[in-house]
Amino acid sequence: MPVNDAGSLPLPAGVARRRIAWQYATSFVGYHAIALLALFPWFFSWTGVVLAILGLYVFGTLGINLCYHRLLTHRGLVLPRRLEHAFAILGLCCVQDTPARWVAIHRRHHEHADERSDPHSPLVNFFWGHMGWLLIENEELRTLGIYDRYSKDILRDPFYRSLERNRWFLFVLASWVIFYSGGFAAALMLGNSAAQAHQFGASVLVWGVFVRTVLVWHITWSVNSVTHRWGYRNYATDEGSRNNFLVGIISNGEGWHNNHHAAPRSAKHGHRWWELDVTYLTIRLLALMGLARNVALPGSHLTILADTAVVTRVPQDHAVAD
Repeated sequence: MPVNDAGSLPLPAGVARRRIAWQYATSFVGYHAIALLALFPWFFSWTGVVLAILGLYVFGTLGINLCYHRLLTHRGLVLPRRLEHAFAILGLCCVQDTPARWVAIHRRHHEHADERSDPHSPLVNFFWGHMGWLLIENEELRTLGIYDRYSKDILRDPFYRSLERNRWFLFVLASWVIFYSGGFAAALMLGNSAAQAHQFGASVLVWGVFVRTVLVWHITWSVNSVTHRWGYRNYATDEGSRNNFLVGIISNGEGWHNNHHAAPRSAKHGHRWWELDVTYLTIRLLALMGLARNVALPGSHLTILADTAVVTRVPQDHAVAD
């Protein structure tokens, strides 16, 4: 098992320390700055707050957890193609890269977890594992090379290929327009003035899009950072993954990360009765509705001791594309 101390790993070999990844850096600064407008009363509305909370599930759970992660990356289930694409669009609206690139980076993480080639191990330092890895160019993650190695299966679908030609940003812009114009129109219909409708539309946009996106970012990044540093282990996997109760709850099941590394393909991440996995419950509901099939579950080789001690070493069934 690797040493689980910050600073025990050097930066990945391909990192160019002085080359800022401007596309990511400007997006992060811009979204965080606009999200901070939520602190001003003019941008507040309870409708916006409710939309932000609901958006954590609609965009974060359905788009990132279920579609990007458990479906596309690990092939833990199968959905009808149109529903899969609809969920992928929800993932795009989280501004966490295109499906093909997200999948490629996460598959590389599983192949090299907590090793130097891991794109975002917090064993370099916590900030690096949380978001620093996105802010500096890494030659090992150059688009063509990483796609060819890890996500050729994703790009066989013309829909995902089209998103690589910057079409993905159209969906992001559309979400901005829908949230603002929806709030504006609703306020007018309720008899408010144009100025009041503009204020309400702005509040819905700030909370429903920018606050929600920033929250989903940090929840996703916490799985990369927090759950490779703090928590308990059900399984003696060959890296430092942990199950973290707080991250498990706020991420709707992604924080049971040691369980996930023990059985990467499994669509079910919560293995103990208290490990609530809302994403898997959603998958079960889709299966009952006849929309999800071939749902992968943890294998019989997994054994958990009652005292959560580290137990048998388990094989890593990485879902890396041919």
